[in-house]
Amino acid sequence: MKSLSVAQRAGKTRFLFSVIAATAATLTLSAAAYAGGHGAARAPQASDIVDTAVAAGSFNTLVAAVQAADLVDALKGEGPFTVFAPTDEAFAALPAGTLDELLKPENKATLQSILLYHVVAGKIMSGDIGASASPATLQGATIDVKAGMGGVTVNGANVVAADVAASNGVIHVIDAVILPPSE
Repeated sequence: MKSLSVAQRAGKTRFLFSVIAATAATLTLSAAAYAGGHGAARAPQASDIVDTAVAAGSFNTLVAAVQAADLVDALKGEGPFTVFAPTDEAFAALPAGTLDELLKPENKATLQSILLYHVVAGKIMSGDIGASASPATLQGATIDVKAGMGGVTVNGANVVAADVAASNGVIHVIDAVILPPSE
């Protein structure tokens, strides 16, 4: 039997970790979204993208930014939407003061642009992506989605959980805030 190189083992380990993390996050988000149901006989209602993010508890900064940018109603709309959702840790990794500056009312247009760069019209499940794709975002520019042995990346940000279902689309959790190209 041929042994794997260290790099190959590391790649397989990262891939398996991302699959396990995606499964655990999906189960956690699903459980949170369905909490409060009344027994097994009743089918739970799926929450929209915003309510699913709120229920998860790890997107507090994203939800606050969506509120500051007046995008809540849009993301609660019919859709479907695909949201590449940065975690609270992803926002915390931004340079000091960046988020505070973006949340100021005078920077609302910039914040909207950044947030809409994380949203694609239509429901794109992880199985719909081949080796790569470049879907257009609601901001107008395209993003670079790549799949490989190490997992899936979006403009270099790692997808840490995929295919989190919502009533009006799907959420893919990413570990960094992605920025639109400079105009």
